[in-house]
Amino acid sequence: QVQFVESGGGLVQPGGSLRLSCVASGSIGSIPVMGWYRQALGKQRELLARITRGGITVYADSVKGRFTISRDNTENTVYLQMNSLEPEDTAVYYCNQHPWRAGYWGQGTQVTVSS
Repeated sequence: QVQFVESGGGLVQPGGSLRLSCVASGSIGSIPVMGWYRQALGKQRELLARITRGGITVYADSVKGRFTISRDNTENTVYLQMNSLEPEDTAVYYCNQHPWRAGYWGQGTQVTVSS
């Protein structure tokens, strides 16, 4: 069973940027699709972006053009570059494979966008 540890969150002003990292306890090279998710207070967890082993990416409309997902299979790490952040991006951010597996959720990293 793989465990994911997310980091890189914090408090940022609207229009700012953050880069999130997700380090896996095991190899992600065998995981066909990895995803970044978020859950805002009182809302359901949503898939933001996913990336195949070969680097093909798909984004939710809410983040398209602002967020970029990438993965380094040799470092067992998935990244999420977030630009032009908005208050609506405030949430806890998680990574997991796609479709997600319940036992793989980490603690997440809090992102707060506020002036």
